[in-house]
Amino acid sequence: MTTPSRRPPADVAALAALFLTSGTLHLLRPQLFEPIVPRVLPRRRELVLGSGVAELACGAGLLVPRTRAVSGTASAWLLAGVLPANVQMSVSHGRRAARTRRPAHVLTFLGTLGRLPLQWPLIRVALRARRAQPGTAG
Repeated sequence: MTTPSRRPPADVAALAALFLTSGTLHLLRPQLFEPIVPRVLPRRRELVLGSGVAELACGAGLLVPRTRAVSGTASAWLLAGVLPANVQMSVSHGRRAARTRRPAHVLTFLGTLGRLPLQWPLIRVALRARRAQPGTAG
């Protein structure tokens, strides 16, 4: 039986850094994220804070060999779980861009659209973290 590598593969380390950065921002500036919580969900502030804590836990867990596998699974679920918020962000920015037609708003909208398909490769990285072993590329 092999044990997880002490150092995560570069893509897993990058995902951990992304989670740690985003999780910190969720806790320090939750008001930035509240508008993208789908309107059908109650208690937006609590959801934003909870997702920030989850991102911090997943990010830290991806860096620790003993918790990397379970954190990979949790990270994949978290990324799937926040997809509706990312879709809501695109919808909201799309409406604003259509209303104002300002170039900055249109570019922001296009950026949020471009971000949506990136969720799938991030999920694949998280799932690869579950089996990152010494001597493998992950």
